[in-house]
Amino acid sequence: MKLLLHTCCAPCSVYCIKTLREEGIEPTLYWYNPNIHPYAEYKARRDCLKEYAKLVKIQLELDDVYGLDEFCRNVADKLATRCEEYCYPLRLRHAFEYAKAHSYDAISTTLLYSIYQRHDFIAHYMSELAQEYGIEFVYRNFREGWQEGQEEARRIGLYMQKYCGCVFSEEESGIGREIGRKMKKQGVSPTNANVREVIEKAKEDNFLVLDKIKSVS
Repeated sequence: MKLLLHTCCAPCSVYCIKTLREEGIEPTLYWYNPNIHPYAEYKARRDCLKEYAKLVKIQLELDDVYGLDEFCRNVADKLATRCEEYCYPLRLRHAFEYAKAHSYDAISTTLLYSIYQRHDFIAHYMSELAQEYGIEFVYRNFREGWQEGQEEARRIGLYMQKYCGCVFSEEESGIGREIGRKMKKQGVSPTNANVREVIEKAKEDNFLVLDKIKSVS
């Protein structure tokens, strides 16, 4: 099987590569992530993946596009739904186009590894693209190895990013961590749901309503 593995970063690829190889599948990594900003972050993730590919002796194809301006233009009016409406489709469709043009007969993505990504949406969208392009979508629930992959990535010293990729996710991640700390101080256990609720309330009023955290259950 000639499989192209769309790869968002080195840490997320660790478990994916390991399990595919255990199945007798030798993937080719494919880097196309113009959603990662700012440039210093883009370069850190790209270069880490390059070094990791050398370490584990795996082929890596780089589609080296830094797309801050284009990304912002396309998500400015859909920030809340940017992942499903633009970010995932942009990267995954591009990966399928590359796979088709270079005669790959199968494709998958490391996005299926992260517990923070929209797993069901990604799997469904790739299934649709597979039918459109006539390429097999190799689905694996790589999230099962989340902890194992993270531990191995840290053990070998890979660069561990602190947010998904785009400038908007960086903002949300930073604010979320601050809100989480304040919630703990006020005796509220932070969860993805209640942190998101506080952030959305803050955006409605154009400021952080941290004094209202106690009202969030």
